[in-house]
Amino acid sequence: MRCFAALVSFCLLAQSHLLFAAPLETLQLEDVFALEYASDPQLSRSGEQVIFVRNFMDIEKDRKRSNLWVANIASGELRPLTTGLFNDRSPRLSPDGKRLAFISNRGGSTQLYMRWQDTGQIAVLSQLPEGPTNLTWSPDGASLLFTAFVPRQEKPLVALPGKPRTADWAPPAKVVSSTFYRFDGAGYLPAGNQQIFMMSADGGSAIQLTQAQYDHDGPLAFSPDVKTIYFSAVPDAEKAPLNSELFALSLNNGKVKPLTDRVGPDAHPALSPDGKYIAYVGFDDRKVIYQNRQLYLLNLATGNSRVLTAELDRSVAAPVWSDNGKHIYFQYDDQGNTYIGRTDRNGRFKQVVSDVGGLSLGRPYAGGQFTVKGRQIAFTTTDGLSPAEIAIVNYRGGKAKRITHLNKTLLSRKQLATIEEIRYPSSADGLEIQGWIAYPPNFDATKKYPLMLEIHGGPVANYGARFAAEIQLFAAAGYVVLYVNPRGSDSYGEVFANYIHHNYPSEDYDDLISGVDAVIAKGFVDPEQLYVTGGSGGGTLTAWIVGHTDRFKAAVVAKPVINWYSFSLTADAYPFFTQYWFDSLPWDDMEAYMKRSPISYVGNVKTPTMLLTGESDYRTPISETEQYYQALKLAGVDTAMVRIPGAGHGIAARPSNLMSKVAHILWWFEQYGGPSSKLLSDPSDEG
Repeated sequence: MRCFAALVSFCLLAQSHLLFAAPLETLQLEDVFALEYASDPQLSRSGEQVIFVRNFMDIEKDRKRSNLWVANIASGELRPLTTGLFNDRSPRLSPDGKRLAFISNRGGSTQLYMRWQDTGQIAVLSQLPEGPTNLTWSPDGASLLFTAFVPRQEKPLVALPGKPRTADWAPPAKVVSSTFYRFDGAGYLPAGNQQIFMMSADGGSAIQLTQAQYDHDGPLAFSPDVKTIYFSAVPDAEKAPLNSELFALSLNNGKVKPLTDRVGPDAHPALSPDGKYIAYVGFDDRKVIYQNRQLYLLNLATGNSRVLTAELDRSVAAPVWSDNGKHIYFQYDDQGNTYIGRTDRNGRFKQVVSDVGGLSLGRPYAGGQFTVKGRQIAFTTTDGLSPAEIAIVNYRGGKAKRITHLNKTLLSRKQLATIEEIRYPSSADGLEIQGWIAYPPNFDATKKYPLMLEIHGGPVANYGARFAAEIQLFAAAGYVVLYVNPRGSDSYGEVFANYIHHNYPSEDYDDLISGVDAVIAKGFVDPEQLYVTGGSGGGTLTAWIVGHTDRFKAAVVAKPVINWYSFSLTADAYPFFTQYWFDSLPWDDMEAYMKRSPISYVGNVKTPTMLLTGESDYRTPISETEQYYQALKLAGVDTAMVRIPGAGHGIAARPSNLMSKVAHILWWFEQYGGPSSKLLSDPSDEG
């Protein structure tokens, strides 16, 4: 028996060795459903734990789900606070740390919930007709503050006479009279506004505190004496969509008092612990395509404001006070990386931590979250090889400690693309451009690879060395992937971004093509196998590229602007685009609009070009895609139009749509000499 047991142990050991010695596989399309990421970290009162939102994919319903988890900072132990295929979000601890308020759809509709930390008991607190947002505790722990949509009843303009009581007539006409009547991701908007509500932390009826017919926005802040609430709002969004102001709402008499009054946004108020100052972000609006959001400090006693970050030349966001009120922390992007910085009330600035982000699962965009408690900062982080994890750093600086590893099991078995920074001069004027190369798994510099240029949207946005499922999947298919931040990208200062003010597309084309040439010069790219794709602003630039060169074997133009004239009259945020991206209305200067429109150069296109857009996209409406598709057909160019049913501008909001987007791009490129992708299944094999 001993010999038999020894033999079994030996066989199991051998199998275990073979299991761990197995070669790593590349990322597959279906792995999208296995990816997880962390968001919204909240430090406990003791600073020993971090509560966060754990986001995961529901493969049966094809939706992102989220539960609340807690991590022990010292040991790294993880425990669930909520479970189930729901969307639990916005965890907010009570001031004494004994209760956890959060927002969830676990009861069917989106409501406020409470978890008692000692027993783990969970109860629904609200029965709201519309879902709450901007959840905030009062300093005494007695009340909860939030915003929610309140519909406005409007009488029909006409009443049709003569309808018999039993008749089945057509539904009544829908009358639109507001400037903003639809919005991407929300569809056609009902009449009404976001209002501020307060309710007891023990549950009960919610009291509506505001009535004005404009949207009241968060974050919301209570004064220490719980007598005043601070918020931001855009009083006249119809005419001035960026002109938000700060307001104070008195709970004694219900009166609302404006605290700022200038042309430009004043937003994201953060009240100091002593209640004497408000930190907020904004700028004096010059009506240019990009302006840095500066950090301001408002003295509530005097009403005077002053800027604290004038020398930074970067846009700041999400100000948070330290517990002692000596410092204000904030987030900002710099050269494709996201940082947390801090300043004191005299404007003395210090960079605290880098590599914040990881919340954009599909493409390597900026985006992160953080919180401050005592001497610690909890934040979402990415190293380019995994989506967002939770990390901790001491506010004095030093090395950050990652305390979650949500994708370790999956990604430890995958060979991912390695990411390398590249910098090069633009052929337009020598301007330095930063980009990144994603090398396919098992890369061999002695071989020749196809190159895919992937272009970000915005156009004022930035890519970086962040995890991106789409980039990784393209590399896994065998492409060297180049993505860059051409002029017009943010994180390089106002001058760099405003090169494209009233001038987009323009020399950003040269920035992109120069990047392609810089990678070709390295010797491992086949110059006869070049491919290009991009989404939104990147889709516009892709269409611009194929209208100005035939170097690329094939292109995929995703959710583009093709005709600035038609776009500016059909997009959801049309007052913004016509005020900030052009210096006149379209009918007053048709030449300026058409000069920058890819449709004007469709006669030059020889590159096989696929179009890919969500059918419910209201940001770059599918009519833009349709007119380019029909123009390409008339011009005799190989083309196809891929329409994603039910998808808005964020095509990849559903996991299967992210897979579909990547699969269609790879399939199209394969038809024109791209590698035969093992990621794609044979449609004939599907049941």
